[in-house]
This record gives sequence, C-alpha cells and structure tokens, in this order.
Amino acid sequence: MAARRKSKPVLVALSVIVVVGSIAAGVSRLRKVQAAVNPPTARARKGEFAVIVVCRGELSVKRSVQLVAPVNVPDLKIVWLAPPGGAIQSGQPVVRFDPSSAQQQLDEKNAALRQAQATLDQAVAQARITAEQDKLDLANARYTVERARLEASKQAIVSAIQGEESKVDLGSAEMKLKVEQATVDLHKASDEARIASVTRQRDKAQAEVDLAKERLAQMEMRAPLNGVVIYQMNNSQGWMNRQPFKVGDHVWSGAPVAVIPDLTTIRMEGRLDEVDRGRVVAGDEVRVHVDAFPEETLAAKVMAVSPLTLVTFGEWPPIRSFHVYAEIRKPDARLRPDMNGSMDVVTARIPNAISVPGKAIFTRNGKPITYVAQKDGSYRAVDVEIVARNPDEVAVRGIAENSVVSLADLSQERKQL
Repeated sequence: MAARRKSKPVLVALSVIVVVGSIAAGVSRLRKVQAAVNPPTARARKGEFAVIVVCRGELSVKRSVQLVAPVNVPDLKIVWLAPPGGAIQSGQPVVRFDPSSAQQQLDEKNAALRQAQATLDQAVAQARITAEQDKLDLANARYTVERARLEASKQAIVSAIQGEESKVDLGSAEMKLKVEQATVDLHKASDEARIASVTRQRDKAQAEVDLAKERLAQMEMRAPLNGVVIYQMNNSQGWMNRQPFKVGDHVWSGAPVAVIPDLTTIRMEGRLDEVDRGRVVAGDEVRVHVDAFPEETLAAKVMAVSPLTLVTFGEWPPIRSFHVYAEIRKPDARLRPDMNGSMDVVTARIPNAISVPGKAIFTRNGKPITYVAQKDGSYRAVDVEIVARNPDEVAVRGIAENSVVSLADLSQERKQL
C-alpha cells in the first residue's frame, strides 16, 4: 500500500508533463499553420527607386587648427582650460599657463636693461665731457701756435737770438698742437668704441626683455577660429597612462595641446568596399545618417573618392578600403568630429519602378520569385526580374502596383506542416 501511495504523485507529475508538452506542440503547430495562412505581408510600391550604396564611416572636418605650446618657454604649467568639447569663438582664451616664472624673468631682464641703459647714459655723458675738454685744449694749443707764429714774425726787428727762440717756440707749439689733435682723435675713437660696446649690451638687454614679454604674452593661447575644443593626449606618463591634458599638467615646449576643428567644413568620411568603388563618383547625392541623431537625415554630396585603398586601424586586423568624402550642405550645430554614422550614396534613379522589401524575394530553381496574395486569400509564386537591389528594398518587374506580397517563404512553411 505504501508503494502505491508513493507512485501516485509520480504518475500525476508525468501526466502533467505529457499534457503540457502536447499543448506546447499544438500551439507551435497552430502558429505555423497561422503563419502559412496569414504570413507577414507588404505592398508593392510604384515610384522613383533610388539605387544606393551604403557605407559606414564617421564625421571629420576638412580644416582644423592645432594649438601648440610655446617654443623655448620653460616651465609651462596649465592653470586653466576652456571646457572640453564646448563651443568657442575666435579670440577667446583656450589655455592659460602659470605666468609667475615668466613674470619673474621679465622683472630680472627689465632690471638688467635699466642698468645697461644707465651705463650707456654715463658713457655718453663722459664722452661729451671729454669732447668739450679736448675742444678747449685744442683751442688753447691753436692759440699758442698763433701766438708763437706772431712772435716769430718779429724776427726782422729783434735780435737774432730772440728770432731763433721764437722759431723754436713756434715749432714746439705746432708739435703740441699735433699731439693735442691726436689726443682728441684718440679720445673720440675710444669714446665711440665704449659707447658702441655699451649700446650693444643695452640692445642685448632690450632683446632679452622683448623675449621675456613675448613669452609672457604666450602664457595664454586663444582660439584662431570658431569651433569646439578637443584636447590632445598627454603622453608624458607613458602610452598606457595617457589622457587628455588637464589643469595642473606640465607641458613640454612645442607640445600639441588642443585641436579646434572648423565645423563649417564638417563632412562624412565613409569606407567603401572595393566592389562598389566603380559605382560612386564625385557629385553623387548622399543621404547622411548620424547614429547620435537617428531621426535626422542630412543632405550631402560626394566631393571625392580616394584613388587608392587606405588602412583603417580602428579594428583588428586593420581594414583596407576606399574612402569616400561627402560634404554636408547644411551642417547641424550638434555635429561633432568622430561621430559614427552611415551614408547612402545615390548612384542612380529609376522612375516609375515597382519596389518590394528585400525580404519578399526568394529563390526557386535558381530564379527570383515572390509570393503574391490572390483574391481567395491564397498565395501564388510569381517569377520576377530584379531591376536594382538595395540593402532593404528591391526594384522588380513581373508584379503589379499595390500587389500584396508575403515576407515569409511559404514553401518552407508548407514543408514544415
């Protein structure tokens, strides 16, 4: 009796499992029957059919300006940055460096310039004093010569001894005049050389002051055009620890700190398969779709196609493909470089074409067919001719406008039944 009581729950559980399995199988079979009888459908549309080539890519700009840290400016430390990714106007500050070191250098150079200027002024004043004294001494020497010449002219009315003395005095005076003239020339050349030397020192000090002022002016980097700020990577801590420049970072001379793209030159850069390269030419119409704004369709035009394949390192292994560039006619202010998206390049237009979804085309005996709904609710396989094919839509011949076509392969559904 105990064994029979224990076996009853087991039998009940097995019965429940069998019933549930039968119900599930019945539901699945019912769904297949319903799918075969009422498959998903779509209507054939008549109108212009745009033959497109679809390619993925990202937004880029044709023109951008790189902001580079000042050259030959030591101890550059960032103390302020404009918000990354934010819009900025031409002339607005982007990066500010710590100016304390440059200001200290400027003060030191200004002090050296003032000292050099004072030395120059002293040398010029001393040269003027020396020149005035030499002028006086030269005038006295000339006076002495003239006086001695006058005494020598009295030779006819004085004694011979006095006449000879007068000649000697005249010769001595003339000799002193020549010596004085040579002294004046020596003083003039010496003063000019000293003034030139001090002037060079002053000019050097002035050049160093100008350089210090220029360095101080470079402590602030301003935007050369309207756009957005994108900061470059700081690799000073190694490739693995690199990150965009931030406040507090030390910047080496000539380092690329930021890039400002010109958003008026934004474009879509797509990767084109080799089989589609010959179908796309410059001037083709393009419909751009940006992943960040799926509801927007931007009108564009193909500007150029790369003549050779280019390597894309964004994936591994690297991909070699042709690149196609499409200029967006009216760029949205929200667009930013490196946004992902796709582009539909319109390579041809077929007027009054009958088009159906790509899912409505099937193959039977190697030929394309579609299942067209009949008045009695059944479906008939109709041979069609493929005129053009897009990823999601196909232009065909062989069916009428507004025909209801099945999106499911009814031959497979019937086999399963």
